[in-house]
Amino acid sequence: MTRLGVLTIGQAPRPDLVPELTALVPTAAVVERGVLDGLTRAEIEARPVAPDDHALTTRLADGSSVLLGESLVMERLPGVLADLEREVDAVLLACTGAFPELEHAKPLFVPDRLIAFGAAALLGDTGCVGVVCPLPEQRADTEAKFGRRLPSGARVLTDACSPYTGTPEELAASARRLAEGGADLLALDCIGYTEEMRARAAAASGLPVVLARSVCVRLASEVLDSLDARAEAAA
Repeated sequence: MTRLGVLTIGQAPRPDLVPELTALVPTAAVVERGVLDGLTRAEIEARPVAPDDHALTTRLADGSSVLLGESLVMERLPGVLADLEREVDAVLLACTGAFPELEHAKPLFVPDRLIAFGAAALLGDTGCVGVVCPLPEQRADTEAKFGRRLPSGARVLTDACSPYTGTPEELAASARRLAEGGADLLALDCIGYTEEMRARAAAASGLPVVLARSVCVRLASEVLDSLDARAEAAA
């Protein structure tokens, strides 16, 4: 059995995430790790987001969410990734943040690229993608991330609703605003958004909705299946 590492920028385990991923890769074993594993909330909050840092939000092991800066994540991420790679065949980085290039020895699935390029492929040359991101302070980064991957004639609209603290009504309102603004397609740009949230956004907007977690794990499944086939051929 192949092994998929799921590396969250928060803490493991992620019962809000891993069951949905496992259902899409039923032939793989999932191994979880968290960049913030071993840290207390007080230790995390002792590093507030600096004005020049990129704000991120994630889930802790107790089920609560936390706001943190990319700088804290990047201090710990490379080491945790290297350790996890020794146990698995491929790694899914469970965050859609636009991180710097990461060194890796195994296939690494980076969601910010996958959802942005996937949305661009579906949109066409002159369409509009509406993107829901978790935090208002992420909207400018989100617009830039999608914008640089879209055709020159396409455009990006953004709205914010946290998958961890936002209500179903707030998510529906975000989806409706994007549809009313002219979006042709919605993207839920955080691994924390669930299939249930995708369905709610689709119902509220009347638009097709791309979900970050399923886009990424479906592609990971393609690679894991090829690894399985290679192992069977070599046996």
